[in-house]
Amino acid sequence: MTDVTRRAAEIRLDALLRTACDVIGQRGLANTRTADVAQAAGVSQALVFYHFATKERLLAQAFAYAVEQDLARLDAVTRSNSPPLTKLRRILRLYTPTGRATSWSMWIDGWAESLRTPELEKVSRKLDLRWRQDLATVISDGVDEGIFVCTDPAGAAWRISAVMDGLAVQLAVHDRVISRRQFGEWVRLVTARELGLDPTQLE
Repeated sequence: MTDVTRRAAEIRLDALLRTACDVIGQRGLANTRTADVAQAAGVSQALVFYHFATKERLLAQAFAYAVEQDLARLDAVTRSNSPPLTKLRRILRLYTPTGRATSWSMWIDGWAESLRTPELEKVSRKLDLRWRQDLATVISDGVDEGIFVCTDPAGAAWRISAVMDGLAVQLAVHDRVISRRQFGEWVRLVTARELGLDPTQLE
């Protein structure tokens, strides 16, 4: 395969993944068919199968493509030269659903469909763990610098993430059950308790 041909294939794959994400956003993971993606992309269903082999692989790769945008923003925070407390504040803000919460809708849909689709579960688990691991790293760095007080950074990361996940699902799915202000206050309260901080330090 020449460089030009390979580049054309990569562009076509990227376009298919973007289209798949759009279709999934409208129909949901469970109701998306390869035929739907092919029709929306204006290509044959055979081409979709050429790139992805199975519907399950298409869904898993489209999910990964969508949430990698979130993880790219997370990576920008964790790789910065900012102090741990600043990184922590930014991570908490990144986690908060905003606007129509399209990103969170994809995460929630991905978790639900992972119960039935092993290939999607593997991708979902891998991407989900990256959030926990990066948060644990920031906490560990803060402990090393004497900013946080925490004997179990990994456990703290899991507990903080679990609270954020639960509240974010309520905020993203159920209209007016909790407010974004409440989400922020409760997450800061839980995080502060885990790390020996005052909640106002996380504002």
